[in-house]
Amino acid sequence: MTKDPLFKIISINADYSTIIASVEVDIHNEILKGHFPDQPVVPGACMIQMVKEVLADVLHQPLRLTKADNIKFLSLIEPSAKSLQLNISYQLLDSDIKVSAALQSGDITFMKLQGVFVFASV
Repeated sequence: MTKDPLFKIISINADYSTIIASVEVDIHNEILKGHFPDQPVVPGACMIQMVKEVLADVLHQPLRLTKADNIKFLSLIEPSAKSLQLNISYQLLDSDIKVSAALQSGDITFMKLQGVFVFASV
């Protein structure tokens, strides 16, 4: 397992209920060598992890995904994709964080997620 992150957050613009983040994939990451060797793509689980990490960064708390009402993987992300934009709308409820997110680059949408996160105990 690799210790190097698959992606890095380039920038985050956030207010009380929306986040727009610029994310970049590390094209040399070990994860891509196994998914798939002849034509690497970013795994869907890693796209969901991007949402979790960006949201956790903004809220300054570790998070855990507890419910995924709707996840759609619409296009493959090839490692050569330079700049990805992650749009997150969220609503803080009593103990939950209701989230709607989309990962895009230009006119291409790679993933959409509607789900619920909770604050994770460390």
